[in-house]
Amino acid sequence: MHYADDTVSSPTVISLTDYGAQPDSLEDTQTAMQLAIEAAARISGPVVLDCPPGCYHFYPEVAVRAPYYISNTASEVENPDVTRTIGILLKGIHNLTLEGNGSLFVFHGKQTLLLLDSCTHVDIRNLHMDYAQPTVVEMTIVECGNDYFDVSVHPDSRYALSNGKLNWIGENWRFEEGPMQVYDPIRDTTWRIENWVEQTLHIEEIRPMLLRFYCDVHPSVVIGSILQTRDGVRDQVGVFIVESSDIRFIDVGMHFMHGLGMVGQFSHNLTFQRVDLSPRCETGRSVAGFADFIHLSGCRGKVRIEGSRFIGAQDDAINVHGTYLRIVGRPAANILKVRFMHAQTYGLQAFYPGDELDFIRGGSLTVYGSNRINSVEILNPRELLLTLVHPVPEGIGEHDVIENVTWTPEVEIVDNYFARIPTRGILVTTRRKVLIADNIFERMTMSAILIAVDAESWYESGQVEDVTITGNRFIECGSSEHPVIRIAPENSVVDEKMPVHRNITIEHNRFEISNLDAIILSAKSTRTLVFKHNEIIAADRRGSLASLDESIQLIACSEVDIADNSYLRGPMAGRNE
Repeated sequence: MHYADDTVSSPTVISLTDYGAQPDSLEDTQTAMQLAIEAAARISGPVVLDCPPGCYHFYPEVAVRAPYYISNTASEVENPDVTRTIGILLKGIHNLTLEGNGSLFVFHGKQTLLLLDSCTHVDIRNLHMDYAQPTVVEMTIVECGNDYFDVSVHPDSRYALSNGKLNWIGENWRFEEGPMQVYDPIRDTTWRIENWVEQTLHIEEIRPMLLRFYCDVHPSVVIGSILQTRDGVRDQVGVFIVESSDIRFIDVGMHFMHGLGMVGQFSHNLTFQRVDLSPRCETGRSVAGFADFIHLSGCRGKVRIEGSRFIGAQDDAINVHGTYLRIVGRPAANILKVRFMHAQTYGLQAFYPGDELDFIRGGSLTVYGSNRINSVEILNPRELLLTLVHPVPEGIGEHDVIENVTWTPEVEIVDNYFARIPTRGILVTTRRKVLIADNIFERMTMSAILIAVDAESWYESGQVEDVTITGNRFIECGSSEHPVIRIAPENSVVDEKMPVHRNITIEHNRFEISNLDAIILSAKSTRTLVFKHNEIIAADRRGSLASLDESIQLIACSEVDIADNSYLRGPMAGRNE
């Protein structure tokens, strides 16, 4: 058997049940887990924390509570208190394997399921995690009239109805308004819509778990489709990995995560192998994620995501990026004052002594200088004071930013399946080598792959310099508005001689297109772009796919090589998980 520390073959094994856990009961496992982790921390050398097969429950009452700033979650207004309720906390733990043996961990209330802080060589294996009552509620449309529609509420969702107003309630949480999606189980597709609950005139209960929504217009709903809604505030996450290294999730199921999903932040060498991010079939749910599934901010080393399933999110499946900080002051020749600009990202360490940084023009998103960090002073959660080894360059613009180029990872995303995603499959912006290979993307509502970067909205850095997209299958993705593959830096100063991205190769992919107006590739401000040996198959119906020239849009790109692609017409091959 392989354990977290590759160099040692005989770890110490301790059992969760030896510390009071009772599988297949409703007893709280929080205390037993904390005691077992404390015992593991006292053992010298590698440890296996073994969980005998069964179902374990985790309640919030005695869970660890600790403050953590997490990238891309919630603003100070949305969530003033960054204290997280943590189901399982691994802090300063080394050479540990948490072996689940196929067990199911069920979490109650709102919790961050698992948090790894300052850990090294930790494996999470053969384990499934879920919520007892997900914070995304679901209801199936069962009838529709001229001015009403009826919904059957999922058994795991609860509500309170008073004076025609609907509140969704759970274990120590409640909400009335928030984002909504619709899920079409026939096409296995989700997309965002206006919240019908907020638009209805009156709601009444026909019988328990069956509600009638009255409207002032004929409701444009489809019987059998499922409405999903949530409050929108990311006050917890599914998994948080911070300042840790060599962390691996292997054969793990994450079947519901509240807030942002599996978040890696300033961590080194992360592996996600055969991770199942989808609802458990026996629950009958259609949602597994409140927002993104895997979100990595400011990581380095190698990120590998392999053989996993991404099904049923409320936002992007995978997002890998850094964070630009705006330059807001220059107190001395080698000192910078910088600021987190996006409302939902702040309080991060962002820089460490010895880190390399680049100066970036806010308009063109191009590099005009480099330097190295000598020391970091945190002025407040929004602002940092950086002392640099060398003087800063002259001519800093009002909207210029800096990027930490030390904390940029190599990324491999290989042999995964993406479906039921309302936005994008993969977003990636890192200057190190990126490989996106042998994945299946099915009916992404927006682009299957997006390479962006901006210094005015999300402030997600930075430019790419070596990306290969090969051997992937895109099934009915893309439209005229959302290209299948989109390279879209948000630079306002656009000049072919000043590219933002470089060296992107797209080859040996299969595009199965049902929307004959679909754009296959849209690229902006990119130098050295290759699109070769790809197979494009149009739906076998009246009409024809646009020509290659019309299916590819280029703006301010140079050194472009488009050749040896094949265009065919034929039936769609259908789903292939």
